[in-house]
Amino acid sequence: MNLRFKIVSIIVFTLSLLLVSCNQKKSTTNQKNVKEITSTKEVKTPNGMVWVPKKTFLMGAKTQDKFAMPREKPAHKVEVGGFFIDVQEVTNKQFKKFVEETKYITVAERPLDWEIIKKDLPPGTPKPADSILQPGSLIFNKKAKGVVSMANYGQWWKWQLGANWKQPEGPGSSIEGKENYPVVHVAQEDALAYCKWANRRLPTEAEWESAAQGKFEDNIYAWGNKYEDLNDNANTWQGTFPIENISEDRFEYISPVKSYPANSIGLYDMAGNVWEMTSDFFNVNYYKEIDPTIVHKNPKGASKSFTPSNPYQTEYVMKGGSFLCHESYCASFRISAKMGMEPSSSSDHIGFRTVATIEMLSQ
Repeated sequence: MNLRFKIVSIIVFTLSLLLVSCNQKKSTTNQKNVKEITSTKEVKTPNGMVWVPKKTFLMGAKTQDKFAMPREKPAHKVEVGGFFIDVQEVTNKQFKKFVEETKYITVAERPLDWEIIKKDLPPGTPKPADSILQPGSLIFNKKAKGVVSMANYGQWWKWQLGANWKQPEGPGSSIEGKENYPVVHVAQEDALAYCKWANRRLPTEAEWESAAQGKFEDNIYAWGNKYEDLNDNANTWQGTFPIENISEDRFEYISPVKSYPANSIGLYDMAGNVWEMTSDFFNVNYYKEIDPTIVHKNPKGASKSFTPSNPYQTEYVMKGGSFLCHESYCASFRISAKMGMEPSSSSDHIGFRTVATIEMLSQ
């Protein structure tokens, strides 16, 4: 599955493009003062973060995972050093503080640059009308009906002019009263700017999985191994996707952070709610090309991006799934699940959380 965010947005408004081009969620380790195994320095845990101890665990699809996809296989052992990670996704309140202090303007608030966009599209793709290349972002089409093919993502996504982190549903909407919701409509560039301001960085995929595993080494889900516990632990889709969400998990769409139980080390929303960015390239062949018989230490992912269905785009791994995840659609509420994200795209179901190392905090 791949949303092809930028492609979809153009498809929605330019019938001349072919839809086929889219085919494609408090530990005892959360101490006030934590010592890295490899360091004698004592570092205070930053507010709002949790320490993830160094450990070796099984990364990728587990044998008993009925939803596992080829790009998650084969599973392999990795060793990841200790680091701090946000207990929750970055919220509107946190992102607003960043914007107020830096006067930062997000990608979704800027006019689209066709010269940049076309580099990620098939040669000869016609330029959309200038009226389309205006500030905006992708939003889930809540009125989606009559879905013909689950491969046609344009049926439930639409490009919304004026949609951004302050106006998540477009002009007239706001984040008032939603200070504790995850910030959305942020592109990778925006997340990296926030990280620079906060002296943080995005996690690698291996770090993200280490954090999601918590005290464990080979869980399928952030809460354990029982699919039946999904609705009690994550904000996902119930019902018929994308037509009807019967909200058995209490939320129809996005939910405030910490609405569900934390995992074994105190991390919230490592499954569902919004997808979370990582720093790794998305490459469907990466696991197949590495040696599964050795322990990989602090892996940083593939050397380049590769998705057969998106050959013209560079994409990065995002993890955890979102409120749109359903077993019939993506089932990405699993620790090993991953999807590709084009770095200059944004939508209403992608956010991020940050990490920090002792070295970063000591600078």
